[in-house]
Amino acid sequence: MNLRPARSAVPVPPETPDTPAPHEPRLMRALRELLHSRRTAALGTLDAGSGLPFVSMTPFAIDPALPGLVLHVSGLAAHTRNVQASPSVSLLIAAAEAPGQPVHALPRVSLEGQARLPAPGSPEERRARAAYLARFPEAETMTALPDFRFVTVRLARARHVAGFGAARTVEAGDLAHLLATPA
Repeated sequence: MNLRPARSAVPVPPETPDTPAPHEPRLMRALRELLHSRRTAALGTLDAGSGLPFVSMTPFAIDPALPGLVLHVSGLAAHTRNVQASPSVSLLIAAAEAPGQPVHALPRVSLEGQARLPAPGSPEERRARAAYLARFPEAETMTALPDFRFVTVRLARARHVAGFGAARTVEAGDLAHLLATPA
């Protein structure tokens, strides 16, 4: 009697950070695609003066080593002062609207995290700059302006809405995996 397991006729490639696991759930694949395909987010901060919510639009890059997001902000912007006063932030990333499609089922994710302004010239700032320029090479001249700074956002959790009736919470570990592996 042969007790050895049968060998598959189809070779299975090993999983690498660049290759999602073939058994990854559909909602995780959808969230990965959303995070990697969109380039702007609504950034929610607390107004440094009033303590009221303040929302602005910002481009973002992904830093898989953080794991988290990288923003490039002006020192003159209200959201920069707000982050310096209170590092808790929220970002909303949404799929693009499609003509004739209902907006109530628009895939989206609300991310919660802690923002940090890395010291100029630090290894963290150099890594943030590299991640940002990998996504936005056209912004290189802007990164040399003395008024602009990088902000890194370490994500704690997310609320993902994949469509109507498909909402769930995603914890930091799963977010880290999604950010480390491209769509």
